[in-house]
Amino acid sequence: MKKIKYILYLAAISLLAGCGEDFLDQKQLYLKTDADFYKTPQDVADALTGAYSVLPSYGGASNPTVMANLLSDDCFGGGGSGDITFHDLDKFTNSQADNYYPLWQEYYKGILRVNKIIDRIGQAKYDNEADKNQDLGEAYFLRAYFHFTLAKFFGNIPLITDPAFAVVPQAKPEVLYAQIASDMKKAIELMKTVNVNNIASERAGHATKWAAEGMMARIFLFYTGYYNKTEMPLTEGGAVTKANVISWLDDCIANSGHDLTPDFRNFWPYSCVNMAMPNSYPYATNNNLSWVGDAGEKDSNGQLKNKETVFAIKYSTHGGWNLPTKVTYSNQVCLYMGLRIQEGLVPWSQGWGAGPVNPQLNQSFEDGDIRKKGSIIDVTDPEEGNVSTKYVWGSNQCMHETGLWNKKYTSLQVKQGASYVGVFTILVPGSNTNNQLWNLQDEIILRFSDILLMGAELGGPNAQAYFDRVRARVGLPSKPASLENIKEERRHELAFEGVRYFDLLRWHDAEAAFAKVTNIPVKNSGVDEMYDASFRPETGGFLPIPETEISLSSDVLKQNPGW
Repeated sequence: MKKIKYILYLAAISLLAGCGEDFLDQKQLYLKTDADFYKTPQDVADALTGAYSVLPSYGGASNPTVMANLLSDDCFGGGGSGDITFHDLDKFTNSQADNYYPLWQEYYKGILRVNKIIDRIGQAKYDNEADKNQDLGEAYFLRAYFHFTLAKFFGNIPLITDPAFAVVPQAKPEVLYAQIASDMKKAIELMKTVNVNNIASERAGHATKWAAEGMMARIFLFYTGYYNKTEMPLTEGGAVTKANVISWLDDCIANSGHDLTPDFRNFWPYSCVNMAMPNSYPYATNNNLSWVGDAGEKDSNGQLKNKETVFAIKYSTHGGWNLPTKVTYSNQVCLYMGLRIQEGLVPWSQGWGAGPVNPQLNQSFEDGDIRKKGSIIDVTDPEEGNVSTKYVWGSNQCMHETGLWNKKYTSLQVKQGASYVGVFTILVPGSNTNNQLWNLQDEIILRFSDILLMGAELGGPNAQAYFDRVRARVGLPSKPASLENIKEERRHELAFEGVRYFDLLRWHDAEAAFAKVTNIPVKNSGVDEMYDASFRPETGGFLPIPETEISLSSDVLKQNPGW
């Protein structure tokens, strides 16, 4: 199992080998500065690594996937009684200063880094123009992705394209999305047209032309849906039309080499538990599950094992708490959304208990849909391991507990002798043995089934075939590719992947969806209570602009409505 290690910038220590005034006039020989960087392709590659390194967030409460799940109607706040950010996201409140500041800080840091690359890449001497275009295309992809992610969460945000990073007012949506669309269009046009099966494993985690085509569709659907538009403007004039996006998706589907994993469940790491310790997980044993692995992994014949991942955040075996820019490089989604702090629940390891699953989601699956048990842990089900006999309700003041948990992103462990050991600790030599750091699975940002469902939603001659392809993979018959059917399919196919909340916003379904989540039985610290979801339409569904940023801007930035 090959994991991509993020490269950290290391400042070399200059040697003090003399004294006198001449020494003070010496040129710095070891430390690269902004003035002499970006001179070689390796400089650009290192700078891109620095930009990609922004994607893994400090921790679960500021991770976009966790945040989006807690905002949605499919997950409740959970955690312990003192997990304020979980509960604020869940209840759409802001009870402590700068609750959501870390995401803002990190992604604008990423924007600064890619702005410098885009501005300086002309200084680098490439032997191959295609390699230069690939690097530049990835920079444009990241700038669009960072801005789009911030816009989804915060709505009215500053558009920053200047490497000097001046304070600017928030951009109007049509101006902001014109830049995002233009950046993503450049990414599509600049990056190499290479079948995913022919991309080296070392490139896993990098953006591709195919990821840009898919992400353009996601951006287009959100902008046109939320703002009631028919097309998306471009900074250079003209617009991205529905026909353009359908063409890009058709290209990705026909030519990328991406495909669906034959068994939906084998895409997710819980299917690998028995690879670490045979027969440790009854559900995997009973269904002959076998994980296809993370993005970029190839078999002994050099064939790509996982063709479904289109873009993902890669994680490292070398996580820790003392890194210069991050708390850890392990997958914190699994830690934060795992079952709350209980010992010995094989194959489920300890987590912080964010996002207990709404029972209404569990009840909404069609009969025979394998995605129900393939996505949700039911603590009363013996097939889920000893959790059905050892689970303790109310553990560590667990809140909003329903007995249903996210199976796609949950920390995994097995029993080895008298100890409990992380599955990846066994499968990946040299992995971290700390249960807060041993989660290595990819965090999926975009996968092929989403590409197919977006293609179905946008219409065109292939819409029905794309829709049926997703359903057939999980053993379900054809249904008309109507918008209502696609809405349900997206909810079940993409559960807990950070997509649902923004789908509700762009469809203008949020208020109605949250109104249905009422009088749900939960346990709060082991006490039976009733749960009601919260949504405040006066906010437009967006989070507040961090007060620190408003203050630092001398009130150039304005607070969002409703906050």
